[in-house]
Amino acid sequence: MADKIKVTLVKSTISALPKHKKTVAALGLGKLNSSNELPNNAATQGMINQVRHLVKVEEI
Repeated sequence: MADKIKVTLVKSTISALPKHKKTVAALGLGKLNSSNELPNNAATQGMINQVRHLVKVEEI
């Protein structure tokens, strides 16, 4: 298990649920193709699982 993960927004949040839009913003992602490095913990994994159809995840 990696210490950090890189999360990239690959699909637009225009038609997403408001709850999912807020989750994407909380992950530090704004525009399409923006990336952020986050710690690999249970809270982050839960957020990513909620918006897994909008993001791409890579281990660092």
